[in-house]
Amino acid sequence: MNSSPPKSIFDKGAWYVVVQGILIGFILFGPQGSHLVSSEPLAATLQSCGIAIGLLACLIMVIAVINLGKNLTPLPCPKDDAVLIQTGLYRYVRHPIYFGVLLAALAWLLIFPGLYLLAYSICLFLLFDIKARREEVWLVERFPDYRAYQARVKKLIPGIY
Repeated sequence: MNSSPPKSIFDKGAWYVVVQGILIGFILFGPQGSHLVSSEPLAATLQSCGIAIGLLACLIMVIAVINLGKNLTPLPCPKDDAVLIQTGLYRYVRHPIYFGVLLAALAWLLIFPGLYLLAYSICLFLLFDIKARREEVWLVERFPDYRAYQARVKKLIPGIY
């Protein structure tokens, strides 16, 4: 089952990171598209919710990075000296940094509700799902306990997915 370890940065999944960066760039700086909300009171409520969710997203990302510690890498391929983390936020979701980034994208969408932002956010979710699948192939190869972890902890959204 153990295949030869990836050699180049692109063999380790760097292209996922490139596409991820592009999508996040579009979310933050790209065209927003036509407005999805025209009611001013609703827009103000969504903006307030977006700010709160954005703050929560930042907190989740920071805690997840701290929980991951020296294992942190932007690439889906785990580091050679990586250990399996199942504590902290990793008890509730297998990829809490991805979850935090997705929450941040949702927050931005609530603050600036545009059709293109919705599309970029959906694409980011799909990319994270694909990236996590690839990452988990490597994690299963590296850590025998990973399959049991997968069975009890959701992948991207705590308790849901």
